Amino acid sequence: MLLLVVSSFSRGSAQTPRGTGDNVILITLDGARTEEIFGGLQLDILKSTLREGQAVEESPAYRQFWAETAQARREKLMPFFWKTLMAERGSIAGNPSLGSAVRLNNRHRFSYPGYAEILLGEPHDDVIKSNGPMRNPYTTVLEEMRDRLNLESKQVATVASWARFNAIAEHTEGKTFVNAGQEPLSGPAHQLLNTLQAETSIPWDEIRHDAFTFQVAMAVLASNRPRVLYLALDETDDWAHDGRYDRILEAYARTDRYLAQLWNWLESQPQYEGRTHVLITTDHGRGRGPQDWRNHGATIEGAQDVWMAFASPRMARRGEWQSHPPLSTSQIAATLAEWMNLDWNQIRPSTGRPIR
Repeated sequence: MLLLVVSSFSRGSAQTPRGTGDNVILITLDGARTEEIFGGLQLDILKSTLREGQAVEESPAYRQFWAETAQARREKLMPFFWKTLMAERGSIAGNPSLGSAVRLNNRHRFSYPGYAEILLGEPHDDVIKSNGPMRNPYTTVLEEMRDRLNLESKQVATVASWARFNAIAEHTEGKTFVNAGQEPLSGPAHQLLNTLQAETSIPWDEIRHDAFTFQVAMAVLASNRPRVLYLALDETDDWAHDGRYDRILEAYARTDRYLAQLWNWLESQPQYEGRTHVLITTDHGRGRGPQDWRNHGATIEGAQDVWMAFASPRMARRGEWQSHPPLSTSQIAATLAEWMNLDWNQIRPSTGRPIR
């Protein structure tokens, strides 16, 4: 799964002072490989999924997303992310061809341990070692931000495609707002959304389509006005396990449109414009080649390699990071907390340090 945090700000607002009602948005894309993020469509993977005798040029995915260079392919796949967000407003780490590495610290390399590392700032491999429905044994950074900033529960919101986030996002049930899986959103204004979600056939258990998750997130933003939002999308992982590389590419392209819609909305809202920090990432990588791209886990080489994108009023860097010491998923919790003027390392001394 993939994780994404983005920061919204207008041009000329980079000096927004601390403590003036900042907001954070964390976005994850489940199992989103560095290969697609930095290089778009991978031809060897697409070829491996075609029926015998089919020419790759006949594939709709090839016609829609292929280009000769990695830069052109990734811009075709996610034009807003690359041409606007990363070029003008943020930066991204994790491209190995530029000497940039972002890695997991947990040894399991699958979803629950990956998300827990993100939300706790360190792995707990001996305790969190399955995707089972165990409630998070530890208080998450989301819960701590609610307490230490004296926020209402609805002001710290998680909206996720995977139902397991009801357990992952919080140690104390009900401490924050969580809407995950195929849960409806309460209120008469959301009746149509709930009806469509309930009547749509979904090929996976405990998961809803990201299209519904994104619409729920936008509704929560508009109604609850959260200071902290975690949006967890899932289809980049689900379609990979099903071997549908074409669907994965479509999921990236849809996510790019969601990011554009979210960004434009943030820029139009006085509460969020100029004072919202966004971080985007993933929970784990996947195998690197045609034989193992569908899979991840402790024995899959490449599943430890992830990426992080930032758009924050406090970060002046633009474009791609190059030739730097490796970053870690364990640094995300402290980074989110620092953006909200909190010291996560004082709360949890053994956790990763903030990324500045």
